[in-house]
Amino acid sequence: MLNLAIADFLYVMSLPLLIYNYGMRDYWPFGDFACKLVRFQFYSNLHGSILFLTCISVQRYVGICHPLAMWHKNGGRRMAWSICGGVWLVVVVLCAPTFHFAATGIQRNRTVCYDLSPPNLSVDYYPYGMALTCLGFLLPFMGVMVCYCRMAHILCRPVVYQGVTIATGEKREQAVRMIIVVATVFCISFLPFHLTKTMYLVVRTLPGAPCEMRNLFSIIYKCTRPFASMNSFLDPILFYFTQPRYRKSTRRFMLKVTTRRDKGTSV
Repeated sequence: MLNLAIADFLYVMSLPLLIYNYGMRDYWPFGDFACKLVRFQFYSNLHGSILFLTCISVQRYVGICHPLAMWHKNGGRRMAWSICGGVWLVVVVLCAPTFHFAATGIQRNRTVCYDLSPPNLSVDYYPYGMALTCLGFLLPFMGVMVCYCRMAHILCRPVVYQGVTIATGEKREQAVRMIIVVATVFCISFLPFHLTKTMYLVVRTLPGAPCEMRNLFSIIYKCTRPFASMNSFLDPILFYFTQPRYRKSTRRFMLKVTTRRDKGTSV
């Protein structure tokens, strides 16, 4: 959860520049390096969130489907931090080519910051863009779906199955909440963006594609970018519904606020 928060924070740092850029209709006055950095932050947050949600899903899958397995418990915190470090390394390696492809350029007599690549690099960007989609979204998405299908199958069984306690009522509720929330995050935030991005990548490389078609798919792709950014908004919901301590602290805070308000009203 901490790593998800770090990924969200890195993206939030780029929002002032992006808000100005969109407010000025794609005008980019901040230079080429800032353009590359902002695009790198966006994709690092996107694929970092996907991979860490996948890790959380696998961890929950092992806890529910293989409660007696000890290999995932013996390493403890050291193993968890090692995995997190490995995930960050993978994210940096996957997103590093963004510094090569993202660039500023002139469009309609004004400076813009290209999200994927300048038009002259469309063909060169295509293999990287497809690889990023497959490795940074498709494979993790398939892994998450497999884990959750197995978890749903296990959770449909009795609490005690073949002499083994599958999960207590509280753990079952927590697992079901996590299945719903993470599946919602993937379907709302990540899936539409990657579908439209893939279509746009294909259209950009078609030699005979008319400008109207390219512009249409570009608009559709840009319309799904806010959905990809929604994961920073949905992650706190994930924290709340899957972590009991967050719900308890929220209830305590609301109780204090209500108590103080009632005291103030009575006075």
